[in-house]
Amino acid sequence: MHTRVHRRPDGLSGRGALTGLSALAALLALAVYAVWIEPLWIEVKIHRLGEPRPTVADTSGAARPRLRIAQLSDLHAGRFLGAGDLQAVIEAVNACQPQAIALTGDYITHRIEEAFELVHDLGQLQARDGVYAVFGNHDYKERRERELIERLAVHGVRFLRNDAARIAVGQATIAFTGLEDLEEGKIVDVEAARRTLLPTDIEVCLCHNPAGARRLARDGCAVILSGHTHGTQVDLPFLRRLGPKHPGVRVQLGPTVLVVSRGLGVVGIPWRVGAPSEVVVTRLCAA
Repeated sequence: MHTRVHRRPDGLSGRGALTGLSALAALLALAVYAVWIEPLWIEVKIHRLGEPRPTVADTSGAARPRLRIAQLSDLHAGRFLGAGDLQAVIEAVNACQPQAIALTGDYITHRIEEAFELVHDLGQLQARDGVYAVFGNHDYKERRERELIERLAVHGVRFLRNDAARIAVGQATIAFTGLEDLEEGKIVDVEAARRTLLPTDIEVCLCHNPAGARRLARDGCAVILSGHTHGTQVDLPFLRRLGPKHPGVRVQLGPTVLVVSRGLGVVGIPWRVGAPSEVVVTRLCAA
């Protein structure tokens, strides 16, 4: 009878080996979760805002506007997101029956052609009062953003490049303002974006990078919709510091609320930990 004895490496006790195996198992479990579970887990996050306060009080007696705005951000088409991958997201957004939809930038990862693959999916978004969009820092590669504007315009998507769109909601007016990206846009002109607004308008500002939120906040601006940070994407010690600074998913800036979407896509590695992808629905006056 032969007894086989496995040699234990010098200095490694049975308890140490078990601890090492446990650590390895934990790392493997984290990797599986980060790659195959959380990136496919999409939340619908609802933010309820109180009554918006215009720059000048409306004395007409008109009821305050009630509006549902769905927001999609940071899609990052490319290796990890392609044609047809947004179908479930589009269905979820449409099921929320938003009156308006905001797209807050970063449609591509490396090349503008990547975003072209998403045009069909994005073209299925449904909102009575329109779909409004701005660019993120990734979208200016080769300065070909005009091509994406033209393709999405066919589906009714309007890009706001230091511009505004005013819509009637009941007896009130909502003004969607949109800014070029704070990092890569050639010109960021807040004054131009707000030029057509009236003092009684309620502003909804689209600005990809939340870093500019404090200087945008003011009476009359109910909410700033941003993205960019991915909610850190991998919310673990040390790793969370590698990406753009994340101010939080909801920040009160005086009369204005900053809402920062964690986005839908990924950059660098196809991981999400503690920051699941999300569709954001902002409800003015609990619409």
